[in-house]
Amino acid sequence: MYLGLQKYKENFGDVYKLCFGPKSFMVVSDPQILRHILRENVFNYDKGVLGEVLEDVMGKGLIPADFETWKVRRRAIVPGFHKAWLDFQVTEFGRAGQLLVQKLKEAEAEGKTVDMEERFGSVALDIISKSVFNYEFGSVEGESPVVKAAIQSLREVEHRAQTPFQYWKLPLMDVLVERQREFKENMVLLNGALNKCIVQALSDRKEADLDELENRDYSKMENPSLLRFLVDMRGEATDGKQLRDDMITMLIAGHETTASALTWALFELEQNPALMKKVQTEIDEVMGDRECPTHEDVKRMEMVRLCFAESLRMYPEPPLLIRRALEEDMLPAGATGKETKVLRGMDFFVSIYNLQRDEKYWPNANTFDPERFKRKYVNPDIPGWAGYDPEKWKGQLYPTETASDYAMLPFGAGPRKCVGDAFAMLEGSVALAMVLRNFDFEFAAPTAQPSEVGTCTGATIHARNGLWMRPRARR
Repeated sequence: MYLGLQKYKENFGDVYKLCFGPKSFMVVSDPQILRHILRENVFNYDKGVLGEVLEDVMGKGLIPADFETWKVRRRAIVPGFHKAWLDFQVTEFGRAGQLLVQKLKEAEAEGKTVDMEERFGSVALDIISKSVFNYEFGSVEGESPVVKAAIQSLREVEHRAQTPFQYWKLPLMDVLVERQREFKENMVLLNGALNKCIVQALSDRKEADLDELENRDYSKMENPSLLRFLVDMRGEATDGKQLRDDMITMLIAGHETTASALTWALFELEQNPALMKKVQTEIDEVMGDRECPTHEDVKRMEMVRLCFAESLRMYPEPPLLIRRALEEDMLPAGATGKETKVLRGMDFFVSIYNLQRDEKYWPNANTFDPERFKRKYVNPDIPGWAGYDPEKWKGQLYPTETASDYAMLPFGAGPRKCVGDAFAMLEGSVALAMVLRNFDFEFAAPTAQPSEVGTCTGATIHARNGLWMRPRARR
């Protein structure tokens, strides 16, 4: 769908109405309009169709939650991503990365090719499950029933996101339709694992003030997960159902997004040997003899972080945001030069892909160029757009939406921006650095040429045929 919306944009501009069947969507891809919808008038736009699609999976988790629930849960969850916890998690990312490196070494020794999309997906799933609710999926080493249930549930979320008619809400669909029967069984299995973790955390609850929680020595804790933090926070409600919704939302939102960004970063780097060499040189110089990077190493590996960011620019995860207007509104003119009236109940596709591949804001937009983020860019032909300024993200891990005046939204924007942006950047940078430190790669059958990789989408942009590569040890 995202490629189709890009084609229509070329014909009809940054704002157009798309109708199919009984549904219609306003498609927008202008930074000034996005700033209006996502920040300036954010509480006039809820998740609309997306909330309906995700309700059976995420309940009232942060992504589909109504505004009242979202305010309460965001206030509770955001403190969990504090510096001490992130510092500790970097060591956990390294531990998971070591398992991935070992499996790639075994594949090389046996002369096997590897689907790197699947490998990145496995390591991301292991990381998020351990970090968020202290569950060992072990998916890098082998598939368990719970891992299979988690992955298939993610696929069902993607299926529902792309299906205009919500047939699964009809009576007996979970009996008559095979994929809905399987989904119901998978959710029972997955909820069982999540609820077991929640019950255990609640039984061991040790209430503490925020300052005490943020000063814990996570390396000495049996359960250093985000779930443990939420359960122990004094004054916060600890309803099992809400905790379950929070955990599964972060599992889904934090798994395939990171894995997809890693997949496309490697896909692009392998086609640019000079850039690959430059990135690997930086990794070698910063990490030296250390097997795993530290938090400080990640801060020093600017090219690694920019490669991850450039992957998110070219292959945004997700490529589309969905919104619905709660009341009438007027969208700013932006580059279109004409304001757009919004009717109450109007649905929107916010096309991040269109925006981040637009030559008006990103010269040579279809070229993988992580060093673009070091260069200032302004376009005097776009009134009201401040341009991109690298000085505006100095001291941060990645080029933010404010640095580009909303022409790039790697983690969303405004109050409902992703709460785990730093977590994802650290996780992705550690995994990419460890893989590139140890291996060179070459495309292999059945994707022996980049053109054979292809794309397909659901919640994120996937490699249609996988990303099959042959690893070659560098050390």
